[in-house]
This record gives sequence, C-alpha cells and structure tokens, in this order.
Amino acid sequence: MKLSPAVITLFVATTEAFTVAPTGHGTSKINMIINGETETASEKVASVFSKLPEENAVVDKLVKTNFPGAISNKDLATRVVELLGEKGFKPSNTLLATSLCADELARELEDEFVEIYGNNFNLGGLSGFPFAGNTGFGAMAAHIPDDGFCLVIHGPHVGITKEGQIGKVERSGIALVDNCCGSAIAASNYLKGITDGGATITPKIQQFTDFQQGAVQELILPFGKRLGRAENRMRELPYALYDSQEALVTDIVNTGKGGIKKGLAVLGGIQINTSPDTLD
Repeated sequence: MKLSPAVITLFVATTEAFTVAPTGHGTSKINMIINGETETASEKVASVFSKLPEENAVVDKLVKTNFPGAISNKDLATRVVELLGEKGFKPSNTLLATSLCADELARELEDEFVEIYGNNFNLGGLSGFPFAGNTGFGAMAAHIPDDGFCLVIHGPHVGITKEGQIGKVERSGIALVDNCCGSAIAASNYLKGITDGGATITPKIQQFTDFQQGAVQELILPFGKRLGRAENRMRELPYALYDSQEALVTDIVNTGKGGIKKGLAVLGGIQINTSPDTLD
C-alpha cells in the first residue's frame, strides 16, 4: 500500500483561535523518552516495519507510474513522526483518529499507526467517508489526553494488481482478484448509469439497510463529468472521492475544532493497496 497524495495540515490551539501551522518534512530524528515508555517514536516506527517484507522495486515502480508522488507506508510514518514530534506530538499525549474504508485492507495503515500512537477512534465507514460526522468528532475530541493532541488520518483506497490493473487487488486466501474499493466502484457504476442515461435514480437511496452506500453514491454525483472524461476511470475515481471527503472532513473539523485541546493534525491521502506479499 502506498499513500498518494499525502497532505498534512496542522491546527494549533491557542487562547484566541486555531491557526494553521507551517508544514514541511522534519529532518531531525525524534529522541523523546516518555514516562512509562521505553522507545522513542522513531524507534516504534522502525519496530513496526522491521517485520514487513522489503520493498519490491517492480511493484514500487508500477504504483508510482500510475500514482505519481506515492510513498510507502514506512516512508509516510517516518515523515509524520518526525514532523509531528517537532510540534510536541508524542505517543503518550496523542489520540489517533481515522476515517478509512471498512475494507480489511484499510486496516494495514491504521494498524501501523496504532502501534506507534496507541488506540484509534474510528470516524470512518464505506469508501473512507467520515460517517461518524460532527457527533463522532465531538466524542473523539473529548477523549484526547489532557494538554494533548489528535492525529486524524483520512482518505479513500484503491487497489492495483501485480499486472497493473487498477481497481482490483490480490487478497490473502482468495483466488479471485477482487474489486478494491468495492464500495467506490459500485458508486461509480451507479453514477455512470445516470450520466449515460441508462439508470433511474432510486428513491430508496437512503434506506437504512444500506445507508452508507447510498450516501457514497450521492456524494460522488458531482463528479460525473470528471469521471466520464477521465482517461482511466478507476485511476481517477479515488482522487474524486478524496476531493469529496476532504470537503466533509474540513467542515467537520471547522465545526468541532473548539473541542480540541492542544492541537490537531489532519493527514489526508489515497491508500493504494497492493498484493499481500508486497510492502504496503
């Protein structure tokens, strides 16, 4: 799995308001020992990724050809830990909150950050949309450690096979090369049916037995022309989803930022899932 594009925004709480802090890649290694902890944040990153396979150069090139700017989870975690450490984020004072897809493949990135920062507050649902909404964000903010921070990670995901097919991915224990992201592709097909004139908008789109998927289909409606003009619809789809989710996350953060204690970092990007035997 790679992440592309990775965008991190820092909000620092002050007595007056929230201000956007400068962003950039830190260059100094974090060397903080927290009470009760025996590892620095950087050492936790090294420990997490020491168990994983080495990067596959062929797969890495394939991913970056299709998704320019993509970086591995390991590189991402290293950069995030360095940057946030300079702002005072530590495993002991930071609550992790994610808005990622329900798909088990999305747990890879999530679990890696959990091993670094600790427990996770789940804000997301199908396709990675923040379905916990304002209520969930408010509850999460109340769980941030006193005088502490929050790191929010959000974004859709997309699969790519070893042969370079986008929108599909190999899965452990399954012979069939499966859709990824299935929710996003279903929403894209629904939208294509409307823009092509071959489908009728269903009045059951908000039925509670499939509420999240109905919402995904509505939230992607503004991107019909963009996806229709795309050279590769499956490659463009996660970017369209990201733009939709970014607007929602920004609105939720702006609504609930008064409950943040010391600071909030928001990391957004597209997860790119690869086969189980390759480095995510």
